[in-house]
Amino acid sequence: MVSALQTLTLDGPFPMRRGVLESPTIAYETLGALGAPADNAVLVFTGLSPSAHIASSPEDPAAGWWEDMVGPDKPIDTNRFFVVCVNSLGSCFGSTGPASINPITKTHYRLDFPVLSLEDIASVGAAVLDRLNIQTTHCVVGASMGGMTALAFTLLFPGRSRSLLSISAAARSLPFAIALRSLQREIIRKDPEWRQGQYEFGKGPVSGMRLARKLGMITYRSAEEWAERFGRERATQEPQQGDPFGIDFEVESYLEAHANKFIGAFDANCYLYLSRAMDLFDATDHGGSLNGALAQVELERALIIGVESDFLFPLPQQAELAAALQPQVREVEFKRLGSIQGHDSFLVDMDRFRPAVAAFFQ
Repeated sequence: MVSALQTLTLDGPFPMRRGVLESPTIAYETLGALGAPADNAVLVFTGLSPSAHIASSPEDPAAGWWEDMVGPDKPIDTNRFFVVCVNSLGSCFGSTGPASINPITKTHYRLDFPVLSLEDIASVGAAVLDRLNIQTTHCVVGASMGGMTALAFTLLFPGRSRSLLSISAAARSLPFAIALRSLQREIIRKDPEWRQGQYEFGKGPVSGMRLARKLGMITYRSAEEWAERFGRERATQEPQQGDPFGIDFEVESYLEAHANKFIGAFDANCYLYLSRAMDLFDATDHGGSLNGALAQVELERALIIGVESDFLFPLPQQAELAAALQPQVREVEFKRLGSIQGHDSFLVDMDRFRPAVAAFFQ
């Protein structure tokens, strides 16, 4: 098995939907071995916050963000498939983003970074395939923002993937999800330490990022899971002196711990750009209507998975996408799962997700 975190630097200007980048770098990880012919590749696009490190390997034994799904004898079996996971353009884990150095000005891009779209991320995924001499993939896969990016890939590059696996995603964001992400971005930008994007790296809008992450964590799960997991259990740590409104409940401790872990790992400007890219994406931009856009895809199979407790991308959105694909794709399956973990179910409810994904890849 071959596994490596690699980078690709594109030569010359890279045209984006709303701007141009000079020679951007893309980080990606590969797992497994490419077949001969090169027909067993699986291209994976990530959600907003993960890196390209999707699963552990002898070369990198650290657990990846989809450790339970990708690897030898797992649902996406790296004994059979050559998995390529791409770190999103605009991220801060090796790909060019607002925290990167502009090769022209020799300073950080910050807010001079062009407006980012999910189509731009899909395009750098295609560039990685070109570097690897892969013309057509067995499947393009994505969950959440990655699922929207995978859909963008099928629209921009018809025929470059034989199948699509879209999880907890949609053809566009609903106003409710846009409103939530807009509030997260405002919370970050209202932090005085954001400084119009000119903050010192390693410091920045810590309070804003912490609050935005807490709001995100609340939306990624469901009220049912919060009740079942935490109930009204009281926090174990002693309240801080002089703070009458500090942490009283275990659920508050959970949010605090996850927020603190996130703020040291993700750049604020990168978060703003990727969050807005999710809101800007609309598949109908590629055809005037969803049916018109999807008339361009060239897929043999598609599996669309939704979760009953997901209120960021609710089930009717996945049903809409599956129905719009059916006239164009020979085999389309829409699978609804009864997970209570909400939008994050694809990361934690392996008892439901592993069988669904494994059946598709068999």
